[in-house]
Amino acid sequence: MAEEKSGKKVIALNREARHEYFVVEALETGIELVGTEVKSLRAGGSNLKDSWADIDDGELIVKGMHISPYDHGNIFNKDPRRPRRLLAHKSEIRRLGQQIKLQGYTLVPLSLYFKKGRVKLELGLCKGKKLYDKRATAAARDAKRDIERALKSR
Repeated sequence: MAEEKSGKKVIALNREARHEYFVVEALETGIELVGTEVKSLRAGGSNLKDSWADIDDGELIVKGMHISPYDHGNIFNKDPRRPRRLLAHKSEIRRLGQQIKLQGYTLVPLSLYFKKGRVKLELGLCKGKKLYDKRATAAARDAKRDIERALKSR
């Protein structure tokens, strides 16, 4: 009997997204890729920095995501920054579209990973942080680190 793969193998994280935005909600979506892109992802060639998602004609599209061309892909390689379709339920896409229009949220890719052999993208419904929010977050993180240090030294 074949052994089922479990757990997540993270390919890429968008650390800047959590610094620049408040993540209100996270959604796991599939992503439509071609064969050489999957091989490149298995080799670890991707970057989520400066990427975002948008809704075009009722479809969820991720733009600005870079997947490096596969070394042995020759003519089958696609453009590294081409828009890629995300796979989600129609009701979820409609709900996200309403949130974007009415409340001014944005869709930002948070992480890209393999789950049970399939590529998944964690998409965050985010609200932008102001400069003072970023400072408050950094101050809270520093205070937490100092407290942990003090407790550890006891």
